[in-house]
Amino acid sequence: MGEHYFAERPGTASRRRTVDLVLPDLHLRLDTDGGMFSPDRVDPGTRVLLETVPPPPPDGDLLDLGCGYGPIALTMAARAPAARVWGVDVNRRALALAEANAASAALPNARFAPADDLDPALRFTAIWSNPPIRIGKTALHELLLTWLPRLHPGAHAHLVVQKHLGSDSLQRWLDGQGMPAERVASRSSYRVLRVTAPTAPTDTPPLEGPTR
Repeated sequence: MGEHYFAERPGTASRRRTVDLVLPDLHLRLDTDGGMFSPDRVDPGTRVLLETVPPPPPDGDLLDLGCGYGPIALTMAARAPAARVWGVDVNRRALALAEANAASAALPNARFAPADDLDPALRFTAIWSNPPIRIGKTALHELLLTWLPRLHPGAHAHLVVQKHLGSDSLQRWLDGQGMPAERVASRSSYRVLRVTAPTAPTDTPPLEGPTR
């Protein structure tokens, strides 16, 4: 894989190219570059998520966690034009391209920023994510425990994870954290998990160590 795509400022040489995201309801042409996730094509897991997830809430604040160059966030923005869509990532090069892709697609309701730039009081009506599994289990758990509790009570997150990268163990771990998760789609070794935010505030259990 070379340099990890989750570096804040990738040292990989720039190599710009364009990929197409073609879905039944939209076609997005997206610029990509070296040093980011899946620069040569829209990742198959992302495609599975976008082809199976239900429509996003029509308004409120929506989140793409680990947005890369923006395919998930921009699909949310196109499908929910009255909503505000936030894409967060550590990769500054990817964030800059996501902003440019939003402008090219005429989707001004999509905004991209490092996670620390978002108001910590912001709450979300939905989260869609192809989460960065390769950051390691402990870091992934910390990431999810940071963002999933920021869903409005009863709202849903949809996460796509490859089976061989731990979708089943992640589902069990989420259940153990008091965030019920169920598999709602399965295709080509990818699993889409729907995570439901508690309907009443609960104490977040302590972070557990690796489960696989």
